[in-house]
Amino acid sequence: MKERIIGRFLVVVVILILGLTVSVCAETVTARDKMGRQISVQTPVTRAVFFQTYELIPALGIWDRVVGIGRFAYQNDLMKATKPDIERIIASAGSGTDINIEALKKLKPDLVITWTSRPENVRYMEEKGLKVFTIYPESLQELYDDMLFHGKVFGREKKMRSVIAEMDRVFETVKKRVKDIPDAQRRKVLWVGSRPTSVACAIGVNNDVITMIGGINPASEFQQRNIDVSMEQIIAWNPDIIFIWGHAKYTAQEIMNNPQWRFVKAVRDKHVFKAPEWSTWSPRLAPVVLWMAARTYPERFRDVNIEKEADVFYRKVFGVPFSKVKGFAG
Repeated sequence: MKERIIGRFLVVVVILILGLTVSVCAETVTARDKMGRQISVQTPVTRAVFFQTYELIPALGIWDRVVGIGRFAYQNDLMKATKPDIERIIASAGSGTDINIEALKKLKPDLVITWTSRPENVRYMEEKGLKVFTIYPESLQELYDDMLFHGKVFGREKKMRSVIAEMDRVFETVKKRVKDIPDAQRRKVLWVGSRPTSVACAIGVNNDVITMIGGINPASEFQQRNIDVSMEQIIAWNPDIIFIWGHAKYTAQEIMNNPQWRFVKAVRDKHVFKAPEWSTWSPRLAPVVLWMAARTYPERFRDVNIEKEADVFYRKVFGVPFSKVKGFAG
């Protein structure tokens, strides 16, 4: 009888200890998302669906927290390098623009992370009882804020801060090499998107990047994310360097071979480059910035082995060598 009472007492003690542990570890993180909604998330999140920012999964080492992913992740070079069997082990529920709501509900996520491209999809998911957090970083600081949110809700804040520190290390390397360029000698840099005449303007990560590498964005006169402009406008700007979004369906050579572009300095000098197919809403922004800076001011980066620096970064942040992903395109 005495042994039975002691046994029951021990069970109660264990239950109390476990309850106390859960209450200590559990925390509610509240943040405002890009749609302006106040979202409260019970942490650490253990069942998440990533329609966006899935490149943060290997950076944070949270594969065990992911129950669903956007279908485009299956073709992502980094995701395949860090998780070769991703398509077999992690289900897809479509993407942020074409959600399979039935598949999504079956995954029973604690949190869905997506972007603001289709607000109606966000509202629809919420109507189905899902907790949704939206992002659309329009500056480097917003990107950092979104990354830190991920660190907090997945209980990996310390790890995320170390990732950001590694990004800052690369950014500081670039800033030091371009900081003393006189304003009159700074080169005009244009970032073009899905169409050659769709340009990045004053609002967005790309504009921050152009400023960081010591360039001048002639399209920054427009206070918006991007805009379609005429060929005459691009000729009038006469950029020294043109960078093409990595996922664009055209190449640098196609621009340089197009007679309409022959009056543009960047084309005459063959300074048109296509960025790698990497997300700029990712830690991978850092090696992209280094690559862009070296293309814009090669004379200031002659002693820098860009691929070696990228390899160091990839191993530290993602745990894979640079050779496992697609390299720099142009």
